[in-house]
Amino acid sequence: MVESAQHKEHRIFGMTFASLYPLYVTKVERKGHTADEVDQVITWLTGYDEAGLERVKSDGTDLRTFFAEAPEMNPNTSLITGLICGMRVEEIEDPLMQQIRYMDKLVDEVARGKRMTSILRTA
Repeated sequence: MVESAQHKEHRIFGMTFASLYPLYVTKVERKGHTADEVDQVITWLTGYDEAGLERVKSDGTDLRTFFAEAPEMNPNTSLITGLICGMRVEEIEDPLMQQIRYMDKLVDEVARGKRMTSILRTA
């Protein structure tokens, strides 16, 4: 199924960043990685700094707002490719859903133990 703007709004758009973040941390910690690594990939993707991440975790910011207010989406996001939830991230049509899935993909790569230089598309 290809996700598009024609479908009813996805529930995930209204999900708070604060409710998603601990799921990411739990996922990577189970595989021997850290919350700092999660923060590093989210910062790379969105341009939020540590204070910005703390703010959105504490103020109930939903994912739509989280991405709409991201200081600067990384220009290399187009280099993020592959499957997430059975879908190719580069083929997701809805821009917001694609951004959310980019974040999922980066966290998955941390959990799988991929080198940070590779995750951040610098090598």
